[in-house]
Amino acid sequence: MLKSLLTWCLGVLAVLASTQAMAEISIIPKPQHMEVRQGSYRLDAHTGIDAPEGARAQEIVAFLRESVYQQTGIRLSRSPHAHGVVLAIDPTVQGEEAYRLSVTPRGVIIQASSDKGLFWGVQTLRQLLPIQHASSTVIPALRIEDRPTFAYRGFMLDVGRHFYPVSFIKKQLDLMSYYKLNTFHWHLTEDQGWRIQISRYPKLTSVGAWRTEADGSRYGGFYTQQDVRELVDYARTRNITVIPEIEMPGHSVAALAAYPEYSCTQQPLTVPTTWGVFKDIYCVGNPETFVFLQHVLDEVMGLFPSQYVHIGGDETPKDRWKDCASCQALMHEQGLKDEEGLQSYFIKHIQSYLNSKGKTLIGWDEILEGGADKNAIIEIWRGDDEARKALLNGNRVIIAGPFYLDAPLDRLTVKNVYSTDITGHTSPDTPGDDAVFKQHRAQILGAEAPLWSERANPFNAESKMYPRLIAFAENLWTGTHDDAAYADFEQRLHAQEDWLNSQNVAYGPEDQPVVSYSIALDAQQHRWQLHAKRGFSDLQNHYTINGADPTERSPSFSDEVNIERAGTLKVVPYRRGLRYDNATLFTLANNLASGHSISFAQPADASYAPGDALIDGVRGSADLHDGRWAAWHDSDMIATIDLQKETAVHAIDVGFLFSTQSRILLPERVVFSVSTDGQHWTSLYSDTPADDQSSAGGTHQFRFHSDKAITTRYLRVEADQRKTMPASFTGGANDIWLFSDEILVQ
Repeated sequence: MLKSLLTWCLGVLAVLASTQAMAEISIIPKPQHMEVRQGSYRLDAHTGIDAPEGARAQEIVAFLRESVYQQTGIRLSRSPHAHGVVLAIDPTVQGEEAYRLSVTPRGVIIQASSDKGLFWGVQTLRQLLPIQHASSTVIPALRIEDRPTFAYRGFMLDVGRHFYPVSFIKKQLDLMSYYKLNTFHWHLTEDQGWRIQISRYPKLTSVGAWRTEADGSRYGGFYTQQDVRELVDYARTRNITVIPEIEMPGHSVAALAAYPEYSCTQQPLTVPTTWGVFKDIYCVGNPETFVFLQHVLDEVMGLFPSQYVHIGGDETPKDRWKDCASCQALMHEQGLKDEEGLQSYFIKHIQSYLNSKGKTLIGWDEILEGGADKNAIIEIWRGDDEARKALLNGNRVIIAGPFYLDAPLDRLTVKNVYSTDITGHTSPDTPGDDAVFKQHRAQILGAEAPLWSERANPFNAESKMYPRLIAFAENLWTGTHDDAAYADFEQRLHAQEDWLNSQNVAYGPEDQPVVSYSIALDAQQHRWQLHAKRGFSDLQNHYTINGADPTERSPSFSDEVNIERAGTLKVVPYRRGLRYDNATLFTLANNLASGHSISFAQPADASYAPGDALIDGVRGSADLHDGRWAAWHDSDMIATIDLQKETAVHAIDVGFLFSTQSRILLPERVVFSVSTDGQHWTSLYSDTPADDQSSAGGTHQFRFHSDKAITTRYLRVEADQRKTMPASFTGGANDIWLFSDEILVQ
């Protein structure tokens, strides 16, 4: 009886020990099958590595040695007599990326049918090691059999709108590889910047890689061909394929600024500083355009061994083609119905050229509109309808739309990323798609998480990527999405924080912004209050009021701070010594109207800043979403300010935003008037600005100044919406916006 009880107790202890070991193992992505066993293996300086003789296997050995040393401080033995870790090719392991990992008290064995599987086994082994230096460390005994659910597990980085240094990209490749993401989609060209050196066309980088910002500064950068080779090889050693994207026929203004002869107008262009979709695209009616693009692709293909080349193909306005004689001649010559047919001609031409070079074309889902054949791979960003079209057309697809990492953290949460099933439709309005997705499951290669860089930059990118990219890696590897599985994932995710901290990753919260800043006028105290809503309790906000960029040595606050004087206020979030973003800027001005009343003939649109923001002493930036711009849609702006008493006024200054492509236009006429009684008005200033449709956008100030003081109690600003527009402006004078910022009275 006693013996039976003892046996039972030992069994219970073994189960408890196994359960505890399971709880301490926090591998991401979670292995498909893992069995924790009794015991452990002690790894120390006497441990050696046995591996196949091939060059790739020896690269993996070198990677493992260096990783163990960096993580634990242990230098593994190089003696031929030292053993402990075995890497072995075993054809019985099914799947190119599959591996088997066994840990016993005698050692560690990683088996796979390919070098790719061996490497993923090594990455799993790394996650079993502690993140601390010691003379030896213990690895729990276990057996893992693992393979990914999806073959394509990608991350896309847009380096066109903002440039990212080589060191930043290497760091992301390290992190991607750690979590078994295997594809880096490098979005290398955009309207706002061309980022890859092409020897045959040097102006692509001497001109196309640089833009002049609104403040007059020069912004840009590019990757030399040596940089590209270095990064492609760095990725290869980490099991990552790099796919280049060269955008065409749209999103190409930077290239056309360098070589305008390949545009339809052949007129000089500048590299844009604003975001959006631009009308200038490659001229399909000029045969030399294709010669140029083929030469570019030749150099690109020589740098990237990937079998895939991404050509974009999205957001291609046809305005220039409609007005281009050679494009229209081509359309009629080819018997094409319309300009959509020209896009089909363009895509098929490029696809044929890539095919002749042994490459497969990838494009965003708009290329289906151009009639891409079924051999092209379609990257889906516009939803299930496009996915269904591609699948029914016989195309293989990559799902990207649900995983846009530029989406706010509180809208695309970690749980949203984890829970998205790319093999099923996401819209309740199209239940029939379920059958399509199931029948064509083999055509779904996997998914990609893109980071578009309109509002991403090297400081804030990681907070947008992590931990959402980790949830994405778990999703595609395991293929599980239910709530119970998420609870387990969340526990393992929190256990990753020590690793992320050790790698100096500026990761963000799971479901809220890193920080949100707001500023409010305290009129009674003649000051402003700057507020910070923080996503981390240990985040600190450093600020300056002289226009200089804050550093960690600048004054800081947690939740709010009083700003006692006007000036250029900049604030930057820091956490654990890491800068989390570019500076948020508030331009503060002493305004005689602040603290008084303002009324409007028509209220400001509720989607933007309230009307009283126009007299709070905070000027707007060039970003209409900065919370400083009040807006009027299809109506005039008439604002009346009551200063409560007669006041000496020397100047009135009002700013308006304009962005033609967003239908935000300057007023047709601006009038400043004053009154002592609110009934009888005297005009001080009137202006009728020109309507410059060629300008990309910016801000325009309307200023009145008088050396002699004007005594008044009331001021009125009238801004008339444009009533007529040229025929070339689609939609005419409808759906027009006026955006105004501070009415500065001094």
